[in-house]
Formats: sequence, structure tokens, C-alpha cells
Amino acid sequence: MGFLEDMQETLDRGVSSARGAVSGVAVEQLGFVKAFARMCQEGWLQGWHEANGGNLSYRMTDTDVAASRAFFYDTPGSWVSMGAQIECLAGAHFLVTRAGGHFRTVQAEPGRGCGIVEVDAAGAAWRVVWGLKDGGLPTSELSSHLMAHAMRMAATDGAARVVYHAHMPNLAALTLVVPAESRTITRLLWKVTTECVMAVPTGVGVLDTLVPGSAELARATSDLMKEHAAVLWAQHGLVTTGATLDEAFGLAHSLEKAAGIYLAARAANGGAEPQGLLSDETLQAIIEGCHVPTTKA
Repeated sequence: MGFLEDMQETLDRGVSSARGAVSGVAVEQLGFVKAFARMCQEGWLQGWHEANGGNLSYRMTDTDVAASRAFFYDTPGSWVSMGAQIECLAGAHFLVTRAGGHFRTVQAEPGRGCGIVEVDAAGAAWRVVWGLKDGGLPTSELSSHLMAHAMRMAATDGAARVVYHAHMPNLAALTLVVPAESRTITRLLWKVTTECVMAVPTGVGVLDTLVPGSAELARATSDLMKEHAAVLWAQHGLVTTGATLDEAFGLAHSLEKAAGIYLAARAANGGAEPQGLLSDETLQAIIEGCHVPTTKA
């Protein structure tokens, strides 16, 4: 690190300390940021985030924004067009992971590994107001995230706040051995364990292979989010949503575990379909007995 970089780092620390003395606690120490960073670490430990794989976003509450505002940059980043006007996101703030960043480093340095982006009053552009140090940008899948947030806000009356994308090996492998169709994969996962139908009562939306980061992928994902809290991208990864970080992570964990059980049972059966999958009758009894509000898959 050169002299100028040293001076800038010292200045940054001084500004942070001064603001902390006035406002109480730095952004990195706020509860929602610590929970966000912890989830990144837990996903890394699961083996779901090789290199710069995966991304995460959280729609902040008014309380979160109020606690963070004193630390927003005096000169925010430039406005960047969202390519569409999403009125329900107007004025919203999101904590998001960094483009090209590694989940395994977010907890150690959250101010670099993630950042806060603000949506303008028209819901048509965003800018960085905190974090993403050293010229970082929010995840390249930001358009997919924002469209998914909008769709899930409408579907849940505003309850959903988290969009999580991870590269699950078992779910990716599943799309290599069974058709990448929502009905096929939903019913298969439902029949693997008695808990899976409760984890995803509306089923799993599934998309065949599309270009990562593309507008086509963003639109297709948001369309499926009208009905599904989880969308599987064939040969790529999973997107889950939830009201909390724990809910989105738990949903992802449940689906990946069910896929792993299925693949292990199939391998143990010589590659043939396992004989012990839940029958349609048993599955229906679970749905009725546990009062699960399923949609037909």
C-alpha cells in the first residue's frame, strides 16, 4: 500500500471514529449487517460459494436506514439506471454483496464485501451510499434481485425482504439427471422427505439454462417469483426469498438437503429411481394432516 492509500485509509478510519462518537455505532456493528455477514459466512462453510459465486440482498427497514444514515458517504456514487421503473422500490435501501467479491471474506471486512444501495424516488435508478470500498460495485445480478424483491413484496404484502442466490452442488446435479421442469423437480423433492412439502408448499420454480446476469434471466426469475419463494436455475444455482435472512437461508438448506438425499439414494440403488419415495397417497395425507397450503405442482 502506497503513501496516498495509507493516508486515505487513515482518513477513512478517522471519519468513521468521529461519526461513531456522535451516532453510537459503526454500520459494520449494526445487528442487520452482522447477521448479513454471518449468513455469508455460513453459506461459504456449506460449500455453496466457490470463488465469487453467489449473491445476497436485504431490503432494509426504516429503522435500519435511520441507524445507518449518519455513515452514508458525503458524496454518494453516481446514479445508475435500473433499465426499468419499479415504483414499489422507490426510496428503498438494500444491503447487497459485492460484484466479484467472495462470501468467505465478507464477515472479516463487511465494509468492502458488501454495501448499501439507495433507489431513487422514481424507482428507476440506484446508487451506492455506503460500503463497497475501493471502487466496488453491487452484485452483477442486482437487476435480478431488484425485480425479485418487487415481485415477492407484492406476493407477500411486503413481508419478504431477502433474496439469496447460492450455488448448491446437489441441486445443480439434480438438473443434470432429471428434466429441468418445475412440476418434475417440485414433486420429486416433495417425495424425498416429509418436511420438504412444508418448506416449499408452493413448489420450486425451475428455469432452464440462461445467461447469468442477463435481462432475460432477471425477467424469467421474477415471473416465477409471482408464485414461488424459490427458483432453481438449471446447471447454475438456487434463488430463495424470505421475510428474514434465516428464512431464506433455511429454505435453501432444506432444498439442497432433499436433493442430496435423493441423489445418494439413487446412487445406492445403482442409478435407478429409489423405491422408497413417498407415494402420492402418503404425500396427500401429509398435506391434509399438516394443513399445508400447497398449490398444485
